[in-house]
Amino acid sequence: MAKKSDYFGLPYIVSVICAIIPFTAWIFGAITRFSEGKIIAGIIRLIGLGFILWLIDLIMMIVSKHILRLLNI
Repeated sequence: MAKKSDYFGLPYIVSVICAIIPFTAWIFGAITRFSEGKIIAGIIRLIGLGFILWLIDLIMMIVSKHILRLLNI
């Protein structure tokens, strides 16, 4: 069975492919944070720091199979 990762429990390779594409990484990252109940973190993902968060999320997804969780609010 394939290992699950951060984007909605998708298999790891599918999540990495989604993380490579900037638009899907941006939307999936925000939806993931909203689904965790972290409203402020989801809004920040939607309105700010798009390119920087995309690069960090891509690196984190490849290395640790999870997106960056900078804010826990």
